[in-house]
Amino acid sequence: MALQQEIVQQGNFLFRYRSYLPLVLLPLAFVVVYSRIQENESFFQDSAMQGYDWAALIVCFLGLLIRIITVGYTPANTSGRNTAEGQVAATVNSTGMYSTVRHPLYLGNYFMWLGIAVFTGHWWFMGAFTLVYWLYYERIMAAEESFMTDKFGRAYTDWADSVPAFIPNLSTWKSSSLTFSLKKVLKKEKNGLLAIFIVLWILQIWATYLKTGQISWQSKTVFYYGTVISGVIYFILKAIKYGTSMLNEEGR
Repeated sequence: MALQQEIVQQGNFLFRYRSYLPLVLLPLAFVVVYSRIQENESFFQDSAMQGYDWAALIVCFLGLLIRIITVGYTPANTSGRNTAEGQVAATVNSTGMYSTVRHPLYLGNYFMWLGIAVFTGHWWFMGAFTLVYWLYYERIMAAEESFMTDKFGRAYTDWADSVPAFIPNLSTWKSSSLTFSLKKVLKKEKNGLLAIFIVLWILQIWATYLKTGQISWQSKTVFYYGTVISGVIYFILKAIKYGTSMLNEEGR
């Protein structure tokens, strides 16, 4: 099998489980936090944590913002998770975030996961994560681009030739003809907001436990309040999504 075909085959496999396999980062983050505190017990200070807690949150929110801008301006049957049914594409997205980068959702995912690595304060861990993320998602992107090329031909390749794969070129921005769909964003991106706060909150609890030997589930921090608020929002939106048609929007 040619190398390109093998990469595409691997990408098709990884595509189905792309929402779950990166979770390997979490246990590694726990280990790195443990190692960091063993090296320097005062590294994670309750008052400021040397700014890494806020830096982590900002980086995560940057990733979420990229996803929100991307999803909010796309039509139905594009830019979705599509995990169960495989790849789905009704059209070639070429405006909005897609006019600056070919894989904006994966760029958003990168920053959301990078924020978790930033929390640890280990630069080598951030670098190692970046390398592994690229090797992992490079295969998924290759599989997606092979699928899109087979389905849309020149319409896709002509666009892809002028747009970078992963590092945005903001000078090529083209506004979408669609209006921003808040309903679609609320329906699709509620999971990401809750996940950010839960993961950072648990890591903060872990760091506190390593320092004090006590587990404090209700420590009054931004991560605690963020988890509570985003959790309430999540379950409200979940109920609205499955109990009503309020978040449905034709063509989106």
